[in-house]
Amino acid sequence: MDHFIYRSGALHIEGVNAHRIVERFGSPVYVYSAQTLRHHVAALQHAFAPVAPLICYSVKSCSNLSVLQLLVRQGCGMDVVSGGELQRALAAGARPETIVFAGVGKSADEIRLALEHGIFMFNAESEAEVERINSVAGQLGRRARIALRINPDVADAATPDKTATGGRHTKFGIPLTRALPLYRPGRYSHLDVCGVHIHLGSPIPDAATYVAGIAAIERLIYQVEGEGGRIDTVNIGGGFPASYVSGENQLTLAEMGRVISAKLAALHAQGKRIVIEPGRSISANAGVLLATVEYMKQGWDCGIAILDAGMNTLLRPAMYGARHVMWPVADAGTHGPWHLVAERAGAPVEAIDVAGPICETGDLFAQARPLPPLAAGDVLAIFSSGAYGMSMASQYNTRPRPAEVMVDGEVAWEIRAKEAVADLLALEMAGLRHAQDAGSGR
Repeated sequence: MDHFIYRSGALHIEGVNAHRIVERFGSPVYVYSAQTLRHHVAALQHAFAPVAPLICYSVKSCSNLSVLQLLVRQGCGMDVVSGGELQRALAAGARPETIVFAGVGKSADEIRLALEHGIFMFNAESEAEVERINSVAGQLGRRARIALRINPDVADAATPDKTATGGRHTKFGIPLTRALPLYRPGRYSHLDVCGVHIHLGSPIPDAATYVAGIAAIERLIYQVEGEGGRIDTVNIGGGFPASYVSGENQLTLAEMGRVISAKLAALHAQGKRIVIEPGRSISANAGVLLATVEYMKQGWDCGIAILDAGMNTLLRPAMYGARHVMWPVADAGTHGPWHLVAERAGAPVEAIDVAGPICETGDLFAQARPLPPLAAGDVLAIFSSGAYGMSMASQYNTRPRPAEVMVDGEVAWEIRAKEAVADLLALEMAGLRHAQDAGSGR
């Protein structure tokens, strides 16, 4: 988050004061740095340059159309997991031949939509799905390109259980031992089963996990090609980490890219196209959530800050136990990069529980977090919120979702308007009128 800096005791996103953003667009609000997004794409391109991958951004991590359009302009394709995400990718300008369609529950309508637009490839998750794609392709008179998502039973112990997807106990992928027959030439009349895909979880802090996964699919590729099949695409998924706290013990993206690229070098030299599907490594540290303290109250053991944002706004802490750095937007003693503000010498801090307004015990952002004294009206920055923040937000407790704002240099503009309660009620009003009419005997 190099473009999130404290200057003269005030947080700036690029050249824009964070307080001014709250004054203009309301609180809570998600704010993204365009320069950070561009920088992270360039870092991935450089890290994996030896194998020249197609970078398909994981739309689910942050799906705002303006974010997607910016990434498309940087050369990204898109990794989608639903028909809705496919339509988002297309609306943002992604070319169909740069889109891969993953996800365990593709409907016939979603498959039809993807085939009609001519996407690059499906990542098929089961034998039944392969059969369904073959059937829909036949109905349309089309031919589909398929990569089988393989479950290689490879997991990283440091990846949270709820986001680990490469082990045998998850719902994802086709067990490695069941895959070979699906590649046999001529098995499907309307498919080219010509790719192999793995996605082992997120975040994965150690390149060794990828190396183990790639080794497993290498053996499968040699078996497939030894029986006359053809593999032209190798997709290793995403899960590359983002740094959520200072001093995390994980490889840099550059080092991870070097190790993984070396393992993929032989496959790349054979002419196989390499695909990666990064999400959080691009968007997590490109976004911040700004929220306002509604109340300060005293609990049994420490103070409690009640924010105007809750688990409906940012779910990760409640769902995963995720830790986000947070600090007041205004603090006279701060200066420098966001992740160092809490480490400044002599900072007066106290243990504070940071909670939201939702009627759930789990609606907590942090417990006993060392923070400067807070008061009602203070704005708190919750950093590293660009991935799985707004994209997982809900309207629980009939609370409208916040606005999203993009900053580029010294310019800030709204890329998604804040919802109103009327927006939440609108889709229910026809049913209410019908019930009223029925009750009156009409």
